[in-house]
Amino acid sequence: MCALPQQPNQTAKPPRPVLDRIFAFPPNRDTLGGTSYLIVGNEGNILIDSPANDPINQDFLRSHGGVRWLFLTHRGAIGKTAQIQQTFGCEVLIQEQEAYLLPGLTLTTFTQEFRLNSTAEVIWTSGHSPGSSCLYYSDLGGVLFSGRHLVPDPTGEPVAFRTAKTFHWSRQIKSWQLLRERFTAETLQYICPGANTGFLRGKYVIDNAYQRLVNTCVTMSAAPVSSN
Repeated sequence: MCALPQQPNQTAKPPRPVLDRIFAFPPNRDTLGGTSYLIVGNEGNILIDSPANDPINQDFLRSHGGVRWLFLTHRGAIGKTAQIQQTFGCEVLIQEQEAYLLPGLTLTTFTQEFRLNSTAEVIWTSGHSPGSSCLYYSDLGGVLFSGRHLVPDPTGEPVAFRTAKTFHWSRQIKSWQLLRERFTAETLQYICPGANTGFLRGKYVIDNAYQRLVNTCVTMSAAPVSSN
């Protein structure tokens, strides 16, 4: 099954709240319709993937206290990272295998995991791309920002899609299974995907996330998986 392409909005719109102190930006044409998120926190704001670098988004970010960290979930989410770092002086965090794609920038890299503050950490989930990673936010019952590692299917269920650009499908499935083992129903309430958010019909979040993750993992593990 292939993900349907998501078209970015042609008319600029401001970010919208999706959970307490979490905002979603409109799909960004620079990242092939990717959805970025902002976590507003006492220990500094975290921007997840690059939104469009337009005046509406810049003003929104300034009005909410700027950006402490810009975390990139995968190489396809880079967009206008250089300009965002220049504007806000933020630290850019990316998995070490994809850092070469940002020459000349000041970067923070990690191998397996990295803790940004007391409520946020990133987890390497290779497969969609070599450095594909997720950010876990422990407040609100647990929120996983999954980039393109996990995205909603047309029914709103979190799934992995194998596409022509998938780096390594078997690794992606293994990364998915590791998330299932890492979390519980008490520690993972929501998933905020970085693509296909149109399938969520304006919600931008998948609730009851852990149970849905387990249900889909069972389905995926029952299917034959060929490596690439």
